[in-house]
Amino acid sequence: MTPHPTRIVVGVTGASGAVYARLLVQELLRQPAITEIALIHSANGVAVAEYEGQLIVTDDPRIRRFDNADMFAAPASGSAGYEAMIVVPCSMGTAGRIACGVSDSLLTRAADVMLKERRPLLLVPRETPLSGIHLRNLATLSSAGAIVIPASPSFYSLPATLDALCMTVVERIVALLGFDAPHYEWNSRA
Repeated sequence: MTPHPTRIVVGVTGASGAVYARLLVQELLRQPAITEIALIHSANGVAVAEYEGQLIVTDDPRIRRFDNADMFAAPASGSAGYEAMIVVPCSMGTAGRIACGVSDSLLTRAADVMLKERRPLLLVPRETPLSGIHLRNLATLSSAGAIVIPASPSFYSLPATLDALCMTVVERIVALLGFDAPHYEWNSRA
């Protein structure tokens, strides 16, 4: 992985937890190295984000929205040069399709491209409890090179708001992409 990817795909599925996607896009836009965010929502991703009141503001010119049905869009090809992808939140259905190589949408095809090109694919599942099928799919994805980051926030920093709590997960995602962003460090509190 490049120390600072400049072009990133963000996929948003219908799992609950659209707050993670909103906060991630906001944090990525704070990174000067980011030149483009390819944003792909599944149909259920849009519906859940609306229901949860977590729509992603896309007035920044670095955000390009892609229709999830458009298999001719740039993220469907390795030659487009996207350097990393995050699926946040990642539904178990999406994780299963990616694990089995089923590219039935732009989102799953873009994830497949990341795996075949050996580029970072970060999946943020937000599901509980996990069935044996879910666990096997996540293990398959990890074996294929994906990084699985469960949406399990930390409480060490004593977050006072929902956004602050969810940012503990987003901070981990951003750090795994190679960015140096302010974050809570264990034992740094006086």
